[in-house]
Amino acid sequence: MSFSIHRIRLVPCGILFIALFSCKNQQLKSTDYTKEGSFTKGVEGPAVDAGGAVYAVNFQKEGTIGVINDVGQGKIFCELPGNSVGNGIRFDVQGNMYVADYVNHNVLIIKKGSRTSQVHAHNAKMNQPNDLAISPSGTIFLSDPNWAESTGSIWKVNSNRDIELLEDGMGTTNGIEVSPDGAYLYVNESVQRTVWRYNLDKEGNISNKTMFASFDDYGMDGMRCDEKGNLYITRYDKGTVVILNPDKKIIKEVQLKGKKPSNITFGGKNGKTCYVTMADRGNLETFPALHAGAFYKRIH
Repeated sequence: MSFSIHRIRLVPCGILFIALFSCKNQQLKSTDYTKEGSFTKGVEGPAVDAGGAVYAVNFQKEGTIGVINDVGQGKIFCELPGNSVGNGIRFDVQGNMYVADYVNHNVLIIKKGSRTSQVHAHNAKMNQPNDLAISPSGTIFLSDPNWAESTGSIWKVNSNRDIELLEDGMGTTNGIEVSPDGAYLYVNESVQRTVWRYNLDKEGNISNKTMFASFDDYGMDGMRCDEKGNLYITRYDKGTVVILNPDKKIIKEVQLKGKKPSNITFGGKNGKTCYVTMADRGNLETFPALHAGAFYKRIH
């Protein structure tokens, strides 16, 4: 966003200083959080636990989950069983970690205090569960793209831990998020460059599908909401994170160092730091958020 002043007349210097200072603060820039190449090109699914540790999949090699300390140093947190490979990661309010295992059509759970994964839910009919989101009530939602056919679906994990189809015949569903109040589900289609918004009821059913955003160029990947309901969308191949408010207006676009941001999460001091996984650089970049993340506020 650029700012131009065509005419200034009778503006008190204090007001002008505040305006310029505010504009300067809005020039968000990313910096490296981890060393380039510390993760594979499949780096994805960043998530932050209640203690502030940052997690992402495929640290050093495929099939792992890495944990990163507050100075950007990573190590292997766990290795997933067999040929499982994780993609999206989310924590619930109890501190349990959920992982989308796209190879074996699973949602895995790593219980708080453990480093061993178990199958929480499974459905062989899914293409490849990609990203997941958890509503304030605890319902898990899954995006499920079919990249070869540029199609996709949305699923949810019900109270019996069955994975239930919500909508089929979509575009390449990828990023998925629930609004802070649990009223809306957001799902994007990477190839079609469209973001959809659904109403959510208390049982996790969707209705009233409406287009929330559409872009003329570049794809999309992971998404997260801040506490105000602003939606942060990673623009794959463009190398930016675009921020839209609940009224569908773009309020900021952050330029990243790399070009292929795959997902995003919030953490750091007061939950006001964004961590972005970069597929082309095999690392995480970071930038200051406008507000604290929605999940961070839920658990602090």
